[in-house]
Amino acid sequence: MSPAAITPPIPIGPVGQPDIQYLPDEIKYAARTKRRLATEDLPKTLPEGFPTKLDSDLVWDGKSLAESYDWNYHLSDKDLEEVEAALVHFKGLNLPLGQITQSTFPLPTLHTTLRSISKELHHGHGFKVLRGIPVDAHTREENIIIYAGLASHIAPIRGRQDTKTHTGEPADVVLAHITDLSTKVDPKAIGAPAYTTEKQVFHTDIGDIVALFALGEAEEGGQSFLSSSWNVYNELAGTRPDLIHTLAEPWVSEEGGEVVQRPLLFHQPAEDGEAERLIIQYARRGFTGYWGRPRNPSLPPLSEAQAEALDALHYLAEKSAVSLDFHKGDIQFVNNLSIFHARAGFRDSEEKRRHLVRLWLRDPELAWKTPEGLESRWEVIYGGVTPEKEVFPLEPFVRSR
Repeated sequence: MSPAAITPPIPIGPVGQPDIQYLPDEIKYAARTKRRLATEDLPKTLPEGFPTKLDSDLVWDGKSLAESYDWNYHLSDKDLEEVEAALVHFKGLNLPLGQITQSTFPLPTLHTTLRSISKELHHGHGFKVLRGIPVDAHTREENIIIYAGLASHIAPIRGRQDTKTHTGEPADVVLAHITDLSTKVDPKAIGAPAYTTEKQVFHTDIGDIVALFALGEAEEGGQSFLSSSWNVYNELAGTRPDLIHTLAEPWVSEEGGEVVQRPLLFHQPAEDGEAERLIIQYARRGFTGYWGRPRNPSLPPLSEAQAEALDALHYLAEKSAVSLDFHKGDIQFVNNLSIFHARAGFRDSEEKRRHLVRLWLRDPELAWKTPEGLESRWEVIYGGVTPEKEVFPLEPFVRSR
């Protein structure tokens, strides 16, 4: 089947669901905003205790960020020599990949740089791109060893992304492949744009740090975009405090077959030596449905306020996003608690295929306090994962969750 022949399934949501789909529609968004402002009595002040404005390096506008911040770290020849020596060292230990740690993948000099990158992720601008890994000089497994090895020095805890291998066997799968599988599997089995060539709208993943390693890039398109959720908050707080109320109220969704209610936005006041923080966690497809995974019809439909809030998050993030020049051999590390990410649609060819691998990471030394409303979700990905149970699939497959 050629990509042009694919007809994505159209998810049908609960009865009463507003006219909103996964791919945002600016005309519908503007009409909904105009209608709600004209007909509803909306809150004019923020929820009690919420800041009128956040002031931090995590508040940035992508249109001007390059003037003050260089988010690239280019691996030097000396760095690459250390990486190659660490690869040889790990392979010589004959250990499973779950045993990749700072000690089994030693980087005597580069370690200090990678720890400073972790500080930048947690207390600086929230993202960094490591450039220059010679992908073509290594096997798939060697590339994954290098990736996990470097990541272990930035955030040593790896999160569970699936509980089953491609054969259905129970396992803690800690590596996911992000690549187009829509021509290889039934489109109705696809519930996330990670396995298609479609545009991926602004969203967050799960966990503290999201790392993406480019094993291959598309023939055309597929640009990676980041946007400060703190910058988005500031704009909403100043212009639409009612939507802050909406985001901070419980939303009903389905996670792992269970119905949950939690806000999309969490405010953490400054206390116990911790800075004030604002965390937004959401994936639009869970509320609109995507391809073969519609929003469960037994769940309540979104409200008009929630539909507008989802569009507002996307369009405000898009307005202030930075486009990363993300290429084969690059690793992108992102603070998932303060940054939204997205991707442009793309086209592969026989010679060039977009192929990323993803890790969900946590640095116990610098990690932010997990909001109470997210603790159960964090437990699902970080709880009980041990080196003995970790699996790093070498080939792509559609996750079971």
